[in-house]
Amino acid sequence: MNSDNLFRFLFQQRNVRGEIVLLSSSLDQMLLHHSYPQPVKQLLAELVAATSLLTATLKFEGDIAVQVQGDGPVRFAAVNGTDQQQFRGVVRMQAEITGSSFRDLIGEGYLLVTITPKQGERYQGIIPLSGDSLTTTLEAYFAQSEQLPTRLYLYTDLQPEHCRAAGFMLQVLPVEQQKAKADFDDLVMLSDTLTQTEIFDLPAEQLLYRLFHQEQVELFPAQQVSFVCGCSREKCSSAIVSLGRDVINEHIAEGKLDISCEYCNKTYHFSREDLTQLLQQL
Repeated sequence: MNSDNLFRFLFQQRNVRGEIVLLSSSLDQMLLHHSYPQPVKQLLAELVAATSLLTATLKFEGDIAVQVQGDGPVRFAAVNGTDQQQFRGVVRMQAEITGSSFRDLIGEGYLLVTITPKQGERYQGIIPLSGDSLTTTLEAYFAQSEQLPTRLYLYTDLQPEHCRAAGFMLQVLPVEQQKAKADFDDLVMLSDTLTQTEIFDLPAEQLLYRLFHQEQVELFPAQQVSFVCGCSREKCSSAIVSLGRDVINEHIAEGKLDISCEYCNKTYHFSREDLTQLLQQL
């Protein structure tokens, strides 16, 4: 099955690598309890697919946080992804949504990519938004931060009862750049014929054959992609304890405290009795 999987592939006689990601039930799980406007859902779905592709470029255990910030109606959109292809995402809005394009939503702003390895130093790259699409900005990020020509294709199919997203990426290998760039340009011309129907409906092996039947392409085993929020009642309890005695007493007087997770929109309810028990931990 293609759904909720990431596929890596390599051209045997070309200095180019690639990835395909397809999201289905994992995307539904992320969007299930949110009432984002349709253009915002599309932005977040594209950002998830793009983050999965970026995360797959990691050569170590760790995670990537991809953030888009601007002065438009969408103030902030972010997706966190791990080397295990587990993701979560959120959007914060500051005004009514009146347009549907990338720039209509974000306005002027920047892309921030934070790479955090489990061992080693954190790296952060930031570039101004460029063009009128997320793909244009991400391609500019790769050109600036890694100096590797990269081509991205992002697709969404957002229906009321079911949502899907997909991404396709080609990237030059860090070898002799002149030859690699020539290989890359040839393969991009073929990739530009890719359609939304093909990436959603064809198995990965058939898709690559359809695009590159004259090439020798090695397709690696799929890696499962999943939505993992990470919130829990235990974590909320620890957060409440960290607020201190005075703040907890204020909520005890009010009779309750509700904490909502901005990623999955789940709400954890703490009664007066629950808060009194937490207070005893101080």
